[in-house]
Amino acid sequence: MSTYMPKANEVERKWYLLDAEGKTLGALAAEAATLLRGKHKPIFTPHVDTGDFVVVINADKVVLTGKKLDQKMYYHHTGYIGNLKEVKYKKLMAEKPEFVVKKAVKGMLPDNTLGRKALTRLHVYAGPEHKHEAQKPEAREF
Repeated sequence: MSTYMPKANEVERKWYLLDAEGKTLGALAAEAATLLRGKHKPIFTPHVDTGDFVVVINADKVVLTGKKLDQKMYYHHTGYIGNLKEVKYKKLMAEKPEFVVKKAVKGMLPDNTLGRKALTRLHVYAGPEHKHEAQKPEAREF
């Protein structure tokens, strides 16, 4: 008896809908990363992209516990000497909540081509409306 190895063209991808309202950022990102990688499927294989599509709604209502909203910083460098920029998560959550969720999920995916490919299947929206009704995403509670 041989072990089954899924092929990339044999994978059936489903659509999942995650509601971020009242959920912590880490728990939401962990669930999204699991679905994007396909770790919830019995055919999961680390070197094959078996993940599904994920739609996250209400990203502006995600919760950061403790003092993270005031103390946690997002850093990025412009490329010029001495230009390390920092932004508090309170400002980021007010202006770009989709970016915060996407960055958290990206940090939980592998740093290789499979992780980059999986991130393209993530769709994040600040409000309750999304444009993927035609795909009939299945609501998933976590």
